[in-house]
Amino acid sequence: MIPYWHLIKHITTREIKARYKQSFLGLFWIILNPLFQMLILSFVFSHVVRFETLGVPYSVFLFVGLLPWIFFETSISASTNALVENASLIKQVYFPREILIFSTVFAKMFDFFLASAILFIFLFVLNIDMRVMVFVIIPILLIQFLFTFGLSLLLSSLNLFYRDVQFLFTLVLKLWFYVTPIIYPIDIFPANLRWLFALNPMAYFIQTYRGILLEQQLPQFSSFVGNLIGTLILLFISYTIFKKLESSFADAV
Repeated sequence: MIPYWHLIKHITTREIKARYKQSFLGLFWIILNPLFQMLILSFVFSHVVRFETLGVPYSVFLFVGLLPWIFFETSISASTNALVENASLIKQVYFPREILIFSTVFAKMFDFFLASAILFIFLFVLNIDMRVMVFVIIPILLIQFLFTFGLSLLLSSLNLFYRDVQFLFTLVLKLWFYVTPIIYPIDIFPANLRWLFALNPMAYFIQTYRGILLEQQLPQFSSFVGNLIGTLILLFISYTIFKKLESSFADAV
């Protein structure tokens, strides 16, 4: 990737600019979209169902889980169709095609960082000290990036040959949202059922972010290593499949 950094930067910048071109609010939509989702969900679930939320307002509890999910969901949705949308570029110029997927996920990471500014304002108002713990988030965020990139590689390559993949996985993401502890704490489930969340990588990421930011807890080393290994395995398998199919991309688009 490093030799193609300038290309990655160009595609990422193009992706961000094109998304908000001729928009009056421009980049403010990056903040407004998750903020609006948070307000709607907070209004519904703070009045209809009351959860124990680690001693912070439900809106903050929700926002900590919602931001990494939005990064994941928007990355998957955009990158699954990235090869199809860049068909002309694939046919005309040779470059490692995974750069298109990497740049798409990287652009969504930019959105994530920008929207996180609102979260840190909330945490500052609540007098939660983040000066040390915020650095603990970096390796977790890196693993989530690699997990998202790995899954995006797999889906984008398959979608090029079977266009139903993008529609099918849109449904999967809707279900995945509700089986991930974003709008609810994991503690509402009986202890003998909580092991099921270990099968959900996004549950690990969101639980870990909440533990770090809201409880100042370090991630468990065994869980960290387990998720890192699982992510690297997914990335290896996805990259292998992607490169195996790459020679046929120009014909498929």
